[in-house]
Amino acid sequence: MSHQGHIWDKEYRNPKLVTKNEGPQADTLRFLKFLKKEQDYIVENRTILDLGCGTGRNSNYLAEKGNTVIGIEISKTALSLAKSRAEKLGISVDYRLGDIGQDYDINNESIDIVLDITSSNSLDEKGREKYLSEVSRVLKNGGYFFVRALSRDGNKNVKNLLKQSPGQEYDTYIIKEIGLIERVFNREDFIKLYSSKFKIIHLEKKSSYTTFNNRIYKRDYFLAYMQKIL
Repeated sequence: MSHQGHIWDKEYRNPKLVTKNEGPQADTLRFLKFLKKEQDYIVENRTILDLGCGTGRNSNYLAEKGNTVIGIEISKTALSLAKSRAEKLGISVDYRLGDIGQDYDINNESIDIVLDITSSNSLDEKGREKYLSEVSRVLKNGGYFFVRALSRDGNKNVKNLLKQSPGQEYDTYIIKEIGLIERVFNREDFIKLYSSKFKIIHLEKKSSYTTFNNRIYKRDYFLAYMQKIL
């Protein structure tokens, strides 16, 4: 297991950032609603790839809706919990232990929807390049890609982290308490990176608050709905 894999495994055993919720994430539900309302696209009987699937919150929900779901997760602890929850629900999800910054054992153009809910932020630049290439390869033409990524724009906490605890790569910082490296984006950099391979059909910024070490921190995100169009 990679260094980041050990960090995430430790995080899932003793959560400081992730939650223990079992239901689908609100941002995922909003994305599905957008597809239905704005794209006339119903997410049923689809093949879905959930990158960094964690404990299966989104994967299990989507499988319950009749979709074929593949979930890739780097943490053995999270994956074990995801499988246990799927078994209790009586559903089948193809859960795989793996790094989303490496090759995917998935056929070309076989996936209808790819989800990346704040998972690729832990990749280094080499891994991020591979992840983008692999998502483009496995996604069908016209398929959808939902990314939630960390934003640095106007966030004082991020500004302090970049200054006080910088990572080795551009716009990265280290959360020293858990050893996690995170990549943040400004709007221009995000658009430049993802529009090189995908059409961005909706992009917004949102804020949320998390408690860490008994302090409340603001976390800002970009929510991007994209489509692969050759």
